Formats: sequence, C-alpha cells, structure tokens
Amino acid sequence: MCVVIGSAGASPTHHASGGFQNLVPTDHGGLDVTLPFFARRVWTTITGRSGRPPVVANDGVFLRDNARHSIPTVTWIGHSTVLVQMDGVTFLTDPIWSERASPFSFAGPKRLVEPGVALGALPPIDFVVVSHSHYDHADVPTLVALARLGPTRFFVPLGLGALLRDAGVGNVEELDWWDTRPVGRVVVHCVPAQHWSARGLLDRNQTLWGGWVVSGPTRRFYYAGDTGYFAGFGEIGERLGPFDLAAVPIGAYEPAAMMHWMHMNPEEAVRAGADLRASRVIGVHYGTFDLTDEAPDEPPGRFHSAAAAQGRPADETWTPPVGETRPW
Repeated sequence: MCVVIGSAGASPTHHASGGFQNLVPTDHGGLDVTLPFFARRVWTTITGRSGRPPVVANDGVFLRDNARHSIPTVTWIGHSTVLVQMDGVTFLTDPIWSERASPFSFAGPKRLVEPGVALGALPPIDFVVVSHSHYDHADVPTLVALARLGPTRFFVPLGLGALLRDAGVGNVEELDWWDTRPVGRVVVHCVPAQHWSARGLLDRNQTLWGGWVVSGPTRRFYYAGDTGYFAGFGEIGERLGPFDLAAVPIGAYEPAAMMHWMHMNPEEAVRAGADLRASRVIGVHYGTFDLTDEAPDEPPGRFHSAAAAQGRPADETWTPPVGETRPW
C-alpha cells in the first residue's frame, strides 16, 4: 500500500471529506455479526473471564537510572502501553493507567492486571505517541497525569490534538502519515495503519489513525498501534526499516467477520514482523482488557506457534510478563 499524493494541492488518498479513510474498503460486518458481539461483550463485562497474563514486580528504579545511560530496553506496562528507552530518550506508546478502557468510570472493559510500573515510579518521559482516538489507546486521564509529571511532548495523528488540548494537555503536535519530528538524537515518524477512529456515535473517522517509528543512531523501533494486516507493512519496512524491535498487536481478533480488517490475529502479526524486516517482535494489545471473543490468554500461544511455523527463532518472538524490562 502506498500513500499517493497527486498534483500540487491535491489531498493524500487517505484524506476524505470531513475526515480520513483507509486505502481499501473496510466495514464492521452486518447486524447479524455486530449485535450478538456487543451482547456477549456486555455479558462478559458483568461475569468476567479468566486468562490474566503473568506479572513481575517493577519498582522503576532501573528505568529511572537507565534514563541517564539509555541501555536499549522495552517494558510492557500492559495492553498497548510499552515504555521504550533508546538512544538517549524514554517514551511511551498509547499510555493507559486507568482502571477501565471506557468513557465511564463504572462500566466498560476493566483491567485484568495492574499496570506493570506505577505512574509515580516512571522515569522522566521525553515524549508520548498516541495511535488513535479509541478509549483503550487515547486515555485522557493518563495523558493529563503524564503532562503534570513533567515536560513531555505528545505526538498524535491529525485531528486528535483537540482532545488533549481540551483536557489541558499542552505541547501536543499533530502528524500526518510520513510526517516526522526530531527529539534529541532520534526522529519520530507517523506511519500508515489500517484502522478507524471514534469516541462517540457521531465522530467516526474524523481523526486520523496511525503507527509510529522511532529511529536513532543505534536502534530503530516500530509501534503498530491498532491495525489490520495490510500491504503498508512492507512499505514501512522498505522506507524506514529494518527494525531492531517491532511492537505489534496480537489480540482482539474474534469474531473474524467483524475484526479481521482492523485487528490482526497472531499469525498475521508474525507475517507483519517479517514484512517490516524486524529482528525482534513483541506482541501487545492482549490480556489487559477483555475486548473481544477470544480468550484473553489465547493470543500469546498462537503467536509463538505461528512464529515457529514461519521459521522465526523463539528468541526473536516476545510475549514478556507485564512489568518485565527487557534489553534489546
């Protein structure tokens, strides 16, 4: 997939009237798929399900010290939130420390595990990247809390800045696909993804969605955000890879009739890692919130099995416990 910009003044093909669009036709399936799905979601929110990921304690001491030394590390905080240290910077992807991935404090998907590092134990955060507007990725209470902890830059896709600014978060910069920003010794790139956006019933696709690349003198990191499997992985790998580490979503894929175009299954996530030319792939977006029909603990097993079937060495395919800090 390629973002094609035509003659001078023409809009990129992912721009649409009043918002944005994917570059292939996408839909959520018919009511025969969506209505039973939402009924099951309500039921499991009430009853709960087993399948929490393993957790290791992390008091943040090493991370705070490492902010001065920058040994390349990745720490899975939970869901799609990872803390990355590389080339002199420390940053977070889609940070969510809230108890629920929801606009409500009393309803919606509830955390199965606590965040891997407490907010107050974090090292200084140089910047945050947010992939899109959904509540499990753009968690306003967490973003406000991070802004209060210290000077942090917030990078978001086009149109999403108003959400943060209205909540009192400053230093917000909006990027289109392939836009870049320098931060210290690294460059932050917004890259394509295949997904959608909304926070209510009337704002569908009014803000852009995307993934993120952070490239430095010694390491290259890719974060997919939420995305279905698409040809854009190959283009990202060609233009900005190869990557030393790619964080890709491996959960929220059932029912496939509804989810396949916007969320990858574990087998597709392994293929994406190969397309990206990633030396190591870490699976995220599973186990923390029970969002879809597959069991919360199903994705990592399928991810490792698919990696083995596709010839990827076991030490290049990661599903660490929540809270674990791992060098890369």
